[in-house]
Amino acid sequence: MSFYVHYGITHSLFSATSQFDGNPSQQHRDRGDAVTREQGLTLLKWCYVESHKLLQKIQGVLAVPAHVQLELTVVYNCSLFSISQTQLTEAEQLLTHSLERALGAVGCDRPPPNPPVFWCMVLKSLGSTPSLRSCTLQLLCLHWALWLSTCRLGHIQELQEELRSLSEGLGAGEVAVEKSAVSPAVLVHPRDLKDLLLICTVIAQGAELLCEGRCSEALTVLQREPSPLAPRELLAQIHTLTGLCLSRMGRLHSAMQCYRKALETDVRCVCALHQSILVYRQLGNTQAEIQALHLLHSVLMMPPATQPAVAPPIICPTSLLPGQSLSSLLSVPSPLSVLHSLAQKCVLHGSVSEGVEHYLDLLAALQSDHQLSQGFSEAPSLPRLPELYLEAGSSLLTAQRPTDCLALCDEVISTTLELLPERLLLEEPMEASVPGSPDKLGLGQDRLGVVLWSGAAYLLQAHCYSHLKDWKQAVTHYTRCINLLMKVCVKQKGCVKLELGVRTLQRLKGLALAGRGISFTHRDQKRESLRDLQLSLQAAPGCASAGLWLTEVLWRLGRRQEAAAFWEKTQSSSTAPSLEGVPLYLLDPQTGPSLDLTDLRRRVEEFINTRHS
Repeated sequence: MSFYVHYGITHSLFSATSQFDGNPSQQHRDRGDAVTREQGLTLLKWCYVESHKLLQKIQGVLAVPAHVQLELTVVYNCSLFSISQTQLTEAEQLLTHSLERALGAVGCDRPPPNPPVFWCMVLKSLGSTPSLRSCTLQLLCLHWALWLSTCRLGHIQELQEELRSLSEGLGAGEVAVEKSAVSPAVLVHPRDLKDLLLICTVIAQGAELLCEGRCSEALTVLQREPSPLAPRELLAQIHTLTGLCLSRMGRLHSAMQCYRKALETDVRCVCALHQSILVYRQLGNTQAEIQALHLLHSVLMMPPATQPAVAPPIICPTSLLPGQSLSSLLSVPSPLSVLHSLAQKCVLHGSVSEGVEHYLDLLAALQSDHQLSQGFSEAPSLPRLPELYLEAGSSLLTAQRPTDCLALCDEVISTTLELLPERLLLEEPMEASVPGSPDKLGLGQDRLGVVLWSGAAYLLQAHCYSHLKDWKQAVTHYTRCINLLMKVCVKQKGCVKLELGVRTLQRLKGLALAGRGISFTHRDQKRESLRDLQLSLQAAPGCASAGLWLTEVLWRLGRRQEAAAFWEKTQSSSTAPSLEGVPLYLLDPQTGPSLDLTDLRRRVEEFINTRHS
């Protein structure tokens, strides 16, 4: 087959693919026959097959200097088709094999397989020939794309000087090609490809450095001037990564400016919105955080954008940026996780009714037999389903809806009932599940969790009865919670793996004892009340309500000197217990029996003043 026949086939393939390369000719626009996405994918597949057939014919004979330029141009187009079909290994083999043929045709030795050394020899041998320089640099662009697509940033770093000089080299090569009689057509202009590769390399290198904790170096890389014609999506990613660098360096306000730039550049950049929420949280700006959570949830709940009717590009940025580093940095929580954060924030910061509605929406979204049987919520970052029920129940009680809270707690109790152990010994490693026992929640190794959830459900029900002033039922349910927790024995204290569970166990026990003690007070069972309140402070020191009620009970028992001493001790203690990591349903109840603190203070202080006078 002659040179001109090959050239004619190349032009035919180029003409066929020009319809879906993002730059349709005016003729096609005038006729109104734009290629749809499905047609474009089919056409792309056909061109991939046909271009490989053409290359096989060209490479079926020995390479000669006169045909090297055509062959390398066909290899460029053929490799692009391979990349579009995600045949990356095939594309790399094509490039290597074809360049070795070209070197052989001009009388050069075969280069070593090491990519940086290989390309230094190729550029020295072929790049010095004006007619071959442009097509050689085109293939370097393609190899650059392959290194990005396979996360081999080290090769890019080693050849950074050669890659940065591509613009000048491609321009000089094009002048030489224009002077030749025949100019082979290319599928994607190398200068456009080079601009895309530059910004993708900045993103990939910045993300890698950021994940390694080298924030200053990452910031230097990300602040390189990008091409003004770069895709908005990629520019937004650069602003977001820059904001992440600044945030980790403690420059929160500067980081927020970067996130705003990212959203101004690309309104679909939800990662920037998510990161701004984290900055608001660090700054303690709760209202701004809640507003941003509302917005993020709304955006995530929008139906996905329909695929454009036009055919996809030959190379898209997502294929050039597959790295785990970037994916982890730009990850966004699921809509359900955002809704959970929003519900928590609303309940904890005064908007209880709104928080309750968000919790109910969350439970409705998760409600299914499969999810209940597994015990896991849909999003991995969400708490387990029983915990969500308990959080929702706690928020319902805070919103003065005890009946609804009782119903949710019944769900937790009935679901965990058959899984409760007769006795649980906490040691490392944890005991396995009892053989043959039902495991509806898939909680074989989380037997402590089952006990805590069931105990917390009884605790919340007892709080509900306290709210309703049904003291008998309150005492009954507090007692059920305490009896359940007494089944747990901690053998290895100080074990890191058990630390959080043991802290939760102690707090739960302290709240239950305090609640029962307060209920006993209202039943005029002062001695039982005194015992439980004292045990409560031993189990969970620093419980404010237990301390105040203990002072009141001591006063009612006529032990006023002890009451005054305990009051002074309580008032002089300035260190409140840390509630970090405490579940929402184990915070001090915001409803139920209240103590007239003003009257108690007056009585105790009058007694103290009388004693000192």
